[in-house]
Amino acid sequence: MSGNLYLIPSPIGNMKDVSPRVQETLLLCDYIACEDTRNTLKLLNILGIRKKCVSCHEHNELKISPSIIKDLKNGKNIGYLSDAGYPCISDPGHLLAKEAINNNITVVPLSGASAFLNALVGSGIDPSKFLFYGFLNSKSEDRKKELNNLKEVPFTVVFYESPHRIDKTLEDIYEVFGNRKITIARELTKIHEEFIRSTLKDLVEEKREYIGEMVLIINKYTASEEVSEELSDEEITKYLNTLLNNGVSSKDAITSLALLKKTNKNRIKAIYYSLNKDKN
Repeated sequence: MSGNLYLIPSPIGNMKDVSPRVQETLLLCDYIACEDTRNTLKLLNILGIRKKCVSCHEHNELKISPSIIKDLKNGKNIGYLSDAGYPCISDPGHLLAKEAINNNITVVPLSGASAFLNALVGSGIDPSKFLFYGFLNSKSEDRKKELNNLKEVPFTVVFYESPHRIDKTLEDIYEVFGNRKITIARELTKIHEEFIRSTLKDLVEEKREYIGEMVLIINKYTASEEVSEELSDEEITKYLNTLLNNGVSSKDAITSLALLKKTNKNRIKAIYYSLNKDKN
């Protein structure tokens, strides 16, 4: 009788996210296949569990899977862990799970911590329908092609990104998607957990420093996808004067500016009357 392959999520930061079921499953496994034996051994040591660990990562998963499948067929129970969060989600494990299924071996996924789900529900952006995409291409030209294919997806879009690429990635997303609401979640479940809720335009202009792996939650596409840009009084004055100097009536200038720049009409009126109070 074949054993079971357990897909075991590992904590993304907070060790208290390891459930009793995860610990029980680790104990019953004959050995652990994992993305990085060093990281998994650290986790096992913290839990007080002593198990043999076998390396199974993106570069050797295809090669090592047959021997793991053989052990499973011989009745061994084997767990698979990636470094943080769920196996198979932007991490290795899928090829092994697929081979197990093809060989009629029971695959048992356990519940646990997930970076993109934590980020999504804490983002403040609509989580009812979303597309998880994972990592975009590292090359800007290819990344923009991916983004163009995603531009009009009517769902919240979720990306993973690393700190050394985040600035260029935000620039490319802003260029392709326009100015949408975005939440960046970083250091999830850790002491310095942070949710940065802003717009793509503001983040691109801020050029802030980001530390740690992060999740990007971006508002869905709509027909009027541009986020209302908060114009300064000086910008409103400039636009009003341009319209008025071109023969547009004050009423039409105020209405047009409110529609085109998605700015509060009463605010534009107040600025107009302030500019013209000395003329009355």
